[in-house]
Amino acid sequence: MYETMVAARHYEERLQEEYLEGKQPAFDISAGPIPGELHLAAGHEAAAAGVCAHLRPEDTVTATHRPHHVAIAKGVDLQRMTAEIFGRRTGLCKGKGGHMHLFDPEVNFACSGIIAQGSPPAVGAALAAKKRGTTDVAVSFIGEGAIDQGGFLESLNLAAVQDLPVVFVVEDNDWAISMPKSRVTDVENGAQRAAGFDMPGVRVDYDDAVAVYEAAHDAVERARNGNGPTLLEVQVHRRMGHFMGDAEGYRPDEDVERAKRLDSIERLADDLREEGIADDELDEIRARAHERVEEAIEWAKEQPEPDPDEAYEDVFVTPPRAQVVTDGGGGDTDGDGDTPPETDAANGGADR
Repeated sequence: MYETMVAARHYEERLQEEYLEGKQPAFDISAGPIPGELHLAAGHEAAAAGVCAHLRPEDTVTATHRPHHVAIAKGVDLQRMTAEIFGRRTGLCKGKGGHMHLFDPEVNFACSGIIAQGSPPAVGAALAAKKRGTTDVAVSFIGEGAIDQGGFLESLNLAAVQDLPVVFVVEDNDWAISMPKSRVTDVENGAQRAAGFDMPGVRVDYDDAVAVYEAAHDAVERARNGNGPTLLEVQVHRRMGHFMGDAEGYRPDEDVERAKRLDSIERLADDLREEGIADDELDEIRARAHERVEEAIEWAKEQPEPDPDEAYEDVFVTPPRAQVVTDGGGGDTDGDGDTPPETDAANGGADR
């Protein structure tokens, strides 16, 4: 878990550096090697590492628009994920999805920029696992600002009614974009939402990876053993803005400093030292994690960009109007007993 968290933190810090290249002093969201928005999860690492440590490649995970730490913890291909973020052809989605729309079927991971959108697909994956008779589970990560969304509440209901093997994980960083949680929801503890759906609701009050691991163990095992869903809320701390370029004028300075002080990675390092892990070994773990991140970024930057014509591939479109070949009389042309809606003018009909 420590190596996962270090890799996730370094990944976000390096992406921040790459993203800001060419975008300053006057912020231009379209400039630089990573155009568009970027939402980073520095400070959220304990939630992802503690939960995903219990998962298998066959288990399904859906994440939010702030997904990188979860993707890393689930085992998503780091090089191809990075190539996707840089908009390169070898990315997970051929450079067309960007950082909020990552999809890796090799480890059953997906995410979306739509708030709470991952909850219904996670419930679907859990339903599929139950019907297939497997012990696979699904996990849906959402933010605390999403716990009032209809898609999330409907997902809780269906999961409870069908007794599905799914765990809902709420990452509570206190800020629903630019609003403090107290202004957008009626409960201080998001795990209380579980009570309305007759499922266990558990909250980990501080972003401690070991505490998350222990709480997630019970939730995941409950799901694997066929005992139904659990709602787990984890306190995390957002160390960066909601998105890169966010001036955070709405956020008190003391809250920013508090987030920096409450570092789950340093807390876990202290725990490891107490268990007899030497600083040299911790240094080796950090170096290995950093090297993996640097290799992924350098590899991604060397990859080709998509050809402009590829924009017309892998998309849903309205098909062109059918070419109707008439029988000369404007009648049934395909033997199904129906007169086609389009007839040519020579048959006395207008192209409708």
